[in-house]
Amino acid sequence: MACSYPIDVFSWIQNLPFSIQSSICICSSSSSRPSLNLSVTKNSHSLTISFSIVANFNLPISLWTSKPIKPASKPSKLVDQETFSTLLINIIEDVLSYSSNKCKYTSIKVPKLDSFPNFKDIFNLAFLTLSFLICIYEAPADLRSDCLVNLKTQLIDCKSRKASKLLVKIIGSNLEEQWMRSINLAITNWIAECENLKTPSQLFSYSYSTFGLWKVQLYCPVIAMDIESSSNDPLDDERLFFSLKHHQLEGVIQFNYQVIIQEKWVDVIVAIDNLRCDVIRLVNEKLMKQRGAGKDEKHFPSKISLHLTPINQLNIISVSVSKSSDNPTREIELGKSIETSFDPPNPFPGLKFGVGESVSTSIKPWKFEESIYGYTTIFNWFLHDSMNGREVSSSKPSFMALIKPKSWFKNRYSSAYRPFNKQGGVIFAGDEYGDSISWKVDKSAVGKTMEWDIKGWIWVTYWPNKYRTFYSETRRLEFREVLQLTID
Repeated sequence: MACSYPIDVFSWIQNLPFSIQSSICICSSSSSRPSLNLSVTKNSHSLTISFSIVANFNLPISLWTSKPIKPASKPSKLVDQETFSTLLINIIEDVLSYSSNKCKYTSIKVPKLDSFPNFKDIFNLAFLTLSFLICIYEAPADLRSDCLVNLKTQLIDCKSRKASKLLVKIIGSNLEEQWMRSINLAITNWIAECENLKTPSQLFSYSYSTFGLWKVQLYCPVIAMDIESSSNDPLDDERLFFSLKHHQLEGVIQFNYQVIIQEKWVDVIVAIDNLRCDVIRLVNEKLMKQRGAGKDEKHFPSKISLHLTPINQLNIISVSVSKSSDNPTREIELGKSIETSFDPPNPFPGLKFGVGESVSTSIKPWKFEESIYGYTTIFNWFLHDSMNGREVSSSKPSFMALIKPKSWFKNRYSSAYRPFNKQGGVIFAGDEYGDSISWKVDKSAVGKTMEWDIKGWIWVTYWPNKYRTFYSETRRLEFREVLQLTID
């Protein structure tokens, strides 16, 4: 069967006649013309059917086979609703199995087809994801490259991204994290194999608005983030490179919003609820110990910037903030010391004196700032070097700081004065950053749905922790989502 694009596996399976074994092309190579096919076979002994992904060479190679599934009870069709649900669960479980950090997931429940109008898109997305992973890990080299580009294009189109949001809703938040770790581990391996590669999706993010809450969730493999700066020395340490590349950035941004209708205008009030940022290992601790530089050698969040903007500003009257610019108290400790030394008698004996003065300043590691540009509210979190006060994302550690055993970034996940949690992430919650921003809106907007654009950048930095190296780097991720709010 000729290859179709974009592939609609759901419709093909749905229309399979009961008596015919068939196959469909998922993607093909442009060089030698082998293809990656999905085929269905019936087992006459067990009265079951199974689906297989096959590399269609002169001698076909089976790359993946589903569990045996009972066919439909109706003689006119090979599959029914129960068959589709069973096959989808099989596909999801096999995608999750590619995660190196395997966890015991609970049973996956799939809603009935008639209760989920977008089930076809969800099924096709899950199958494309499995095909993508199978292609990376199992496909022969002369088929893999072209098929991955083909699958990449299908995975990043608008329909697939919408289906991704629905799929992660079905499997739940805990399995969502493992799902993304499976995918991003595969992407990491693909990028490491092919230099200067345009990745299938550097970033997966989604947002929703509900019950007075705006939420943005995002995932990105560190290796796919843009390099902002790095040390002059090339990173030729294989163990360190293995550790640094096998992590992903996971972020959650939550705002609480409130609509207050006044006599002549409307107040839209937004406050930070939670901002969570973690750098999570994509391989298990055993493999990291065998091939890497240790579990503590990884990037850490060093700067976060968010821009929140009403898209249609026709009804906006003004914007106000409720937090003044920070003017912290500076704590200064002044110390004086006298040093003496006695020189040997030759050639000129004598006693030498030295007087020194030191000043120490107490600096909070994370500094928060907000500002206004037009009707855009800008939130910034900066991590500062406690030794010299410089922003970590735009500076490099000094040579003395690198060799000093008690620098703040040494043992940074276990020290009592660490600027991160034990997992290496950060949480900024409403207790410290809960001051609100309010837009005054014309009352003609009542009954309408308004949209806010949230654009953000997250920087992660690597400075050596326990590993002996002088390498350092900073990477940056950019994301953008649209949030909705009904004025009523």
